[in-house]
Amino acid sequence: MSHTARKILFKGGTIITMDAAIPNLEIGDVLVEDDRIAAVGPYIESEGAEVIDATDNIVLPGLIDAHHHAWLGVMRRLIPDVDDLFAYIDVVAEKLGAHYRPLDMYLSTKLTAVASLDAGITTIIDACHSSRSPEHTDAALDALNFSGIRALHMVGAAMDKKASSAHLPQDLRRLALDWNRDGSLVQVGMFGQFRLDWWKAARRLNMRILTEFIGDLAKLGPEFAEPGVLGSDNIFNHCTRLPEATWKLFAEAGVNVTVNPRSDALFGFDDENFAYQQAIDHGLTPALGIDLDTAFGSDMFGEMHALFGHQRAAMRYRRFRGESDAPAPISVEAVLQAATVNGARAAGLEKSIGTLTPGKQADIIMVRTNGAAVFPVTSAIGAVVQAVERSDVDAVMVAGQFRKRAGKLIGVDLGKLQRETTASRDYLLKASGYIPNF
Repeated sequence: MSHTARKILFKGGTIITMDAAIPNLEIGDVLVEDDRIAAVGPYIESEGAEVIDATDNIVLPGLIDAHHHAWLGVMRRLIPDVDDLFAYIDVVAEKLGAHYRPLDMYLSTKLTAVASLDAGITTIIDACHSSRSPEHTDAALDALNFSGIRALHMVGAAMDKKASSAHLPQDLRRLALDWNRDGSLVQVGMFGQFRLDWWKAARRLNMRILTEFIGDLAKLGPEFAEPGVLGSDNIFNHCTRLPEATWKLFAEAGVNVTVNPRSDALFGFDDENFAYQQAIDHGLTPALGIDLDTAFGSDMFGEMHALFGHQRAAMRYRRFRGESDAPAPISVEAVLQAATVNGARAAGLEKSIGTLTPGKQADIIMVRTNGAAVFPVTSAIGAVVQAVERSDVDAVMVAGQFRKRAGKLIGVDLGKLQRETTASRDYLLKASGYIPNF
């Protein structure tokens, strides 16, 4: 029996493709067949397609959050003013994190995933530095899978002194067999930090490797310059205040760099050299991550605003200080590229997502432009980067399946999720004895 494709046609919207070979359209259509983009053009007819009226909307690739600790979901805004990394670790790891049950891991990760979808994020690189046990990892993966988001879950040792990492990296083989299958929306990688023995274990399983790298706190030893140690399967996050020799090593190896504009500023990690700009200057393609729920939340629009403002402030400071060859001010297109194309590359998914290209997976969002803060739209990319907010996200599609439509999440009982996550937070506060500043 032949298969009849399920067809969905986004009709009459402004189209941002993020593909240099496929022009943006002031008015155009996007056809989806099953889980893939079938066509992009000024006028598409498709018999039997379900038509989505995209008038007064912008249709574009789903946003990609390239670094987020999803397990912190129930700790939202717990310490919004923290500026000391070690004070942060004391609260989230030594106090609350040490008491996490698999249930708390599940609920936190589910909350983060659901909130991400609501805000137009279709893919997340989940940096889990709290994989306390195989059961905790399974709970996080089940939550991501249940939500319908596309995710790369990076399994890593918990940060608190009570935790054991004896199950790592051996547990990776089981996880790879269970999750790293062709077509799986949820995949697994290794949060390996600087442990080269863990990197080797991950590479044997063809997994990507995540390292958080703050130049004030760590340096690369000579062993990292050995051939084959660094490669395109490495993801380095933050990358603030790194020496020139390290940037050259990164560029030669073609590693992936992710930056978190808001949290890097929160902790004072960055300076006028600006990690995003250093990556660009060395021919790399930095992606954007949100990093923390303890201060922020699942909102890539905030990260795009911050990247635009911080880069311009840092580069203009360098120019006013007398650097005649200071880098040019960032463009809104470069910001959106960091939030889509570059994030796909960091996740190892650039052939599947990140652009509206026929043949790629249908990870698509549609944002309204009829809100008082958005119209009239003269620059579509400018509107997305500078004006659109999560409340303007009308539809979110992952692999051809709607996860949000007409402004409403699909299949999510927010009232129940609120009750469950609040109970989880209250349990953790009671178990830890930590008293937040309400």
